[in-house]
Amino acid sequence: MAGPISQRFIDDLLARVDIAEVVGERVTLKKAGKNLSGLCPFHDEKSPSFTVSRDKQFYHCFGCGAHGNAIRFLMEYDRLSFPEAVEQLASRQGMEVEREGDNLSPHDQKRQQQQRQQRQEADNLLEMAQRFFLQNLKHDDAEEARRYLRQRGLSDDIMARFGIGFAFDRWDALKAHLLQQGVSEALQAEYGLLVQKEETGRSYDRFRHRVMFPIRDWKGRVLGFGGRVLGDAKPKYLNSPETPVFHKGRELYGLYEAREQKERCDSLIVVEGYMDVVALAQHGITNAVATLGTAVTEDHLQRMYRLVDEVVFCFDGDDAGRRAAKRALEHVLPVMIDGRQARFLFLPEGEDPDSLVRREGTERFRDRIRCASALSEFLFDQAKEGLDLGNIESRERYVTSVLGLLERLPEGLLRSLLFKELSDRSGIKEERLTSLAALRQQGGRNAASSDVTAEPAGHVTGAYERREPSARRSFQQTRPVKEPESLKILRLILHTPGLHGHLPESLEWCPQDEYGALLTDVIQLLRAGRYTSPQAVLAHYHGSEQGMFLRTLSRHPPDIPRECRQQELDGWIAFLKRRQQTATPQEEYDALLEKSRHTALSKEEKQRVAALLMELAAQR
Repeated sequence: MAGPISQRFIDDLLARVDIAEVVGERVTLKKAGKNLSGLCPFHDEKSPSFTVSRDKQFYHCFGCGAHGNAIRFLMEYDRLSFPEAVEQLASRQGMEVEREGDNLSPHDQKRQQQQRQQRQEADNLLEMAQRFFLQNLKHDDAEEARRYLRQRGLSDDIMARFGIGFAFDRWDALKAHLLQQGVSEALQAEYGLLVQKEETGRSYDRFRHRVMFPIRDWKGRVLGFGGRVLGDAKPKYLNSPETPVFHKGRELYGLYEAREQKERCDSLIVVEGYMDVVALAQHGITNAVATLGTAVTEDHLQRMYRLVDEVVFCFDGDDAGRRAAKRALEHVLPVMIDGRQARFLFLPEGEDPDSLVRREGTERFRDRIRCASALSEFLFDQAKEGLDLGNIESRERYVTSVLGLLERLPEGLLRSLLFKELSDRSGIKEERLTSLAALRQQGGRNAASSDVTAEPAGHVTGAYERREPSARRSFQQTRPVKEPESLKILRLILHTPGLHGHLPESLEWCPQDEYGALLTDVIQLLRAGRYTSPQAVLAHYHGSEQGMFLRTLSRHPPDIPRECRQQELDGWIAFLKRRQQTATPQEEYDALLEKSRHTALSKEEKQRVAALLMELAAQR
């Protein structure tokens, strides 16, 4: 029997987890001063009384008194036991739970000690590398780097704030330094500091002859590095690879530094590179961040919108910048719940934020930010680029393009207003546009389902019965042209969670087909009382095949007016009940056989299969 979870491990885990991200995946949070606030998930309320403190890593509801840390939140929200909540948090941090006590074998005790030592070594390793790069910048061999930074107009204060350093133009400077500190080559390579050649077995420093920028997490711990080369070598910018602690699709350069500033941060400006972030900070614009060689991801956006209500995307004015802006628009639309804003700023061709702020000055650049295009303005403008709206064919392409973007928006006031705006601009009645969008979604569902790429199924937990791994199924199959009732109901329930309260208490009507098991899970999840929105349901299944499939469904709402959805639901259930009552023995057997392929049959169902086999054999 395993011993209790080590308190030292719990303290370490809580120090690495950001409660705002854990809660924000399940509850819609908005910035409220230094804290975040939202509707309490633990009692019914119309005005937000639920707060999350990033500084204290604590949540508290002034309405019902619920409070605690990230572990407690998962226990209450997902109805997990303490060990389950710890395991879930540890999993997202790539950590293995440590236990203690006399029940642990000597082998397990030794393994846990090694794991703890490796985590500490990794933290120390990256900090040692950062200190090494900082010290290098003072060395005689760093004169070229210091001259480059002076030419970019950076002060000592800004360089210290961002921890800017230098990597020598040598093959093994960092490697030799860390080996002297007792850090193995294998660990250096695992955390992205060395490149290992498989054919020769030799290794060398990844970063050479570069100005170095540490990439930090929300607490200021170094996760990885970015380097800007001096001279003409390629690539010009180089980032750490993916490591146990560094994930490019989640991290943003400059986010830690932006949060540390004393002045209130109401918006974030997304720029392209580290020097853009640093140069803007040098000129007093301290709320800029940069992605790390990737396009903006949903993780990036969710992380930013938990801090601010407005994100400004800053792009070069050339064709490449316009294309990047369109990709950013497509990514930001699905997270634009009411209250959030996004704007788009295009710089003069040939300029970047670094060069422009140095040439024009702070106030002129702030004016540009204030004049950035609103999301709605950019959405309509980019759709008509290259089109002559004087002819019918171009107007059709324009409306089709805008509809394709509006479909990405979640239900809400912004979506409704943009449909009305499209109606005003196109002269097509709003009701007709809504109908066309529904038809487009209905027609695109077959293709959408085939775009779902399966990931390894995550551990699905909740207040309902846990299913064995064999019960999970792959959702890669092509969706049939005629959707089964189970899929129709699943989509309806996902987009209108409140309908679960109108379902019959017994779920015997639920089809035993390829979607039936997931439909039953979602209904029982909603009945548990902790999940009241599509976003919360998606967060529960995050990282699993079920989650990917549900996310696809979430992008395609049912083409049924909200006021008619309960009536439709009642009709589908009545049809399913009638079909079950009139099923032949062969149909009943086939249904149970199909169910057995996706989930384990109960004892009663197995007995029924045996009886049906005997009945079918007698008929023959």
